[in-house]
Amino acid sequence: MSIKEDLELLLRLQILDYDRGELERSKEYIPDMMENLRREIDENEANFRNTEKELSEAKISQKSLEIDIATKQDELKKLQSQMMAIKTNKEYDALVSQIDVVKEFLNEKETTLLEVIEKIELLDGKIVEFRKKSLEIRKQNEDQLSILQEKMNSVGTKIKIKDDDRNNITVRVPKRIMSIYERVRKSRGGSVVVAVKKRACGACFKALPPHRIQELKRADQLIACDNCGRLLIWQNGESE
Repeated sequence: MSIKEDLELLLRLQILDYDRGELERSKEYIPDMMENLRREIDENEANFRNTEKELSEAKISQKSLEIDIATKQDELKKLQSQMMAIKTNKEYDALVSQIDVVKEFLNEKETTLLEVIEKIELLDGKIVEFRKKSLEIRKQNEDQLSILQEKMNSVGTKIKIKDDDRNNITVRVPKRIMSIYERVRKSRGGSVVVAVKKRACGACFKALPPHRIQELKRADQLIACDNCGRLLIWQNGESE
């Protein structure tokens, strides 16, 4: 087999190696993506539950305030009804003082009640929004989780197929050339064999001298770029 054919096999091999590397990386980033999707579901459902709890507490507070106000209003009516029976200034002053305390209490409670009612109205709107958002995100994310789980389940099978394809190629490439390929791949990563582009290395773009171009065209020996060390290949129609 010629050097050109060996290089063509190495081109196929580096595509396989890249694809296999992506599959290996997917085993790391797919679980992270899935965890983020689950976390988003949990966070939105927690927002809904917290708002629901806050609304429930506000309604309990409303009832309690209404009871307190009704009780004090009854007390105020009784105190006011006693005004007709007062005979001395001392009794009058004492009763007025009691009435003032009750009125102040009522003012504070009524102000608080208005704030609670406004809060309930706000929470009623929020809870509808959070419920809708929570349901939408759950459906959307569960669909994505299903797709990602399928991908995760198939990674092992796809890697096995790539390994088999890789073995079918490596057994056809001379050991000396495979050793060079593995060494360059380890030191440079990614592309090992690169096509000449505009009479320069397709990886680092270092211009090649005319005699090197002629050697590449003959394709009777392995030629590495003097600058980056990658293996060069001349491909007719793409290299000029």
